[in-house]
Amino acid sequence: MTWPTLLDLELFVRADQLGSLSAAARELGLSQPEASRRLARLESQLDLHLMVRSHTGSHLTRQGELVAQWSHQLLDQASQWQAGVAALHGRKATHLEIAASQTIAEFLAPHWLANFRRTHADVVTRMEVHNSARVIELVHAGSVVLGLVEAPEIPEWLDTVTVGRDQLVVVVAPGHPWQHRRKITQEELAATPLVVREPGSGTRQTLELSMAGKASAVPVLELASNAAVLSAATSGAGPAVISALAARGAIADGRLLRVALSGPVLERQLRAVWKRGTAPSPTAKSFVDSITTHA
Repeated sequence: MTWPTLLDLELFVRADQLGSLSAAARELGLSQPEASRRLARLESQLDLHLMVRSHTGSHLTRQGELVAQWSHQLLDQASQWQAGVAALHGRKATHLEIAASQTIAEFLAPHWLANFRRTHADVVTRMEVHNSARVIELVHAGSVVLGLVEAPEIPEWLDTVTVGRDQLVVVVAPGHPWQHRRKITQEELAATPLVVREPGSGTRQTLELSMAGKASAVPVLELASNAAVLSAATSGAGPAVISALAARGAIADGRLLRVALSGPVLERQLRAVWKRGTAPSPTAKSFVDSITTHA
């Protein structure tokens, strides 16, 4: 097997994040034909079918999801290599330490960091991944200067800025009785044993806040990652409430079906947080500025 180029891997990863090969091509300054050739070359080199394309966008195959995950890691290592080479030329590398909640870390932060490094090649970034409650604890303890969280409520001792938005969706496996329902009510959702994220996650906090005052059933499963929630829901363990970003691929390929919910959309803000009264470092501020530009 010949080695794929980093640009081909970056194109593949960005197509997954943006939901469209065309959108990824525009962002990377590639023509549509060149992007198609690069994806075809990558699939040929790996001898794998990675992406399904349609008029409504693109989504990954199961094999593609694994390759995308490994590609994230490889691109991150490549960026650190670039920073190391810059240091050999006498340009001192600076460090940025971040803690991010899972949904942000999996689906948004890789893109944000890749864009940031294009203009800050000397910055070496270390990102820890936890749930929102733990990220807030780390910022409070001073272990990291910057947190990225999905929690609906932010402690008053933190300064915060909105860096994006997300919503929660209800999903079921094909064959579930809700499959043919036009909508379910929030009361029905609250009374149903669900597959949910663990206490402390921003997803769980948003769900509980929206269901406040309603009779709630005990969850059928509490799981510590988006991937585990999706796997359990796909296996028929029960309906799940999860980030729309995390569920996008499983909905697109039919492994899960989205069920409409009556009432307000379960929307949440994604935020960067740091200790109140303590200005972020210049590097952290530059990073926050780079992501709030498009929030």
